[in-house]
Amino acid sequence: MGNFTNSPKLPRNNINNEELDQNNETLVNVVSALLFATLFLVMIAMGCTVDLKKLWAHLKRPWALVVGMVCQFGLMPLIAFTLAISFALKPASAIAVLIMGSCPGGTISNVMSYWTDGDMDLSVSMTVCSTILAIGFMPLSLYIYSTAWTQDLNNSNIATHARNITMPYKQIGVSLFGLIIPILFGIFVARKWPKQSKLILKIGTGVGASIIIVLAVVTSLLYKGPWNADVPLLIIGIINPLIGCIIGFIFAALVQQSWTRCRTIALETGIQNGHLCSTILMLSFKEQLSSMFAYPFIYICFQLFHGFVFVTAYRIYKRCKKPSAGPIDSSVYNIGEEEYQNPKQGRQNATSI
Repeated sequence: MGNFTNSPKLPRNNINNEELDQNNETLVNVVSALLFATLFLVMIAMGCTVDLKKLWAHLKRPWALVVGMVCQFGLMPLIAFTLAISFALKPASAIAVLIMGSCPGGTISNVMSYWTDGDMDLSVSMTVCSTILAIGFMPLSLYIYSTAWTQDLNNSNIATHARNITMPYKQIGVSLFGLIIPILFGIFVARKWPKQSKLILKIGTGVGASIIIVLAVVTSLLYKGPWNADVPLLIIGIINPLIGCIIGFIFAALVQQSWTRCRTIALETGIQNGHLCSTILMLSFKEQLSSMFAYPFIYICFQLFHGFVFVTAYRIYKRCKKPSAGPIDSSVYNIGEEEYQNPKQGRQNATSI
């Protein structure tokens, strides 16, 4: 726009563009504030589901956590790299896919795990642990996989930016604050006022999910640019969350986790922190932002879509199964110390779900 500031022929268009940029920036700030407040409410509700004894059991015997972290920081970057190579993406788009695949788990996975009777203690601990470990594992993953494109580009702008990606440590710290504080508050409420905590849980999950869906729909209508992205990038954005969930479930099943944990690990693997990915792109690739920002937007939309499909399918299955199967043992959903002692037996007990 600086090239046209002195042009007498385009003053009106220049003003309109400036106004449009200001409006877009204001809208982004409003959406971010609403999203942070919504996720804060959701995590308070998730804290109400946490059992400190079972959470401590996960930390003492962190086998399920290790499985989840392997899926999060081992399999997801590899899946992203494989898809980028298979679809022969342009370097800018490929690096955006890699950054998204290297991100930690997102808060939405906790809500999805709750609605699919997942192991909430595992889900919450995975989200917190992956956010902490992302400080080291994200740069490592990007260093390993991005060389496939940066070496060919030599000294181009995209290669220079890719080699010097700015990690938003402040944003990661804010994310941790937005996770730990409301979770601790939810735990306190559940212990102090157990009846009221059930109401908070219903309100938090219902209202929170509704607001997130509304924000996603409104944003997708206002920002139509991502839907004009290259077809290969659009396809990857659609299938990547689904592949992540499927691979996470299969890997957890292969190492003999219970079906409850398999569902939880699957959702934690496929659902990523898209806001963190967008922040990295804005900090590191300002010149190429228009061609890279589309991917996290597409991924976020379709991870919500796939998640709600899973939830709907599970709720239908549960409703159809319940009359013939009789009452469901709560121990199937709430994993205690006994499953750590005998995980195979825990998985066998969960086959009735």
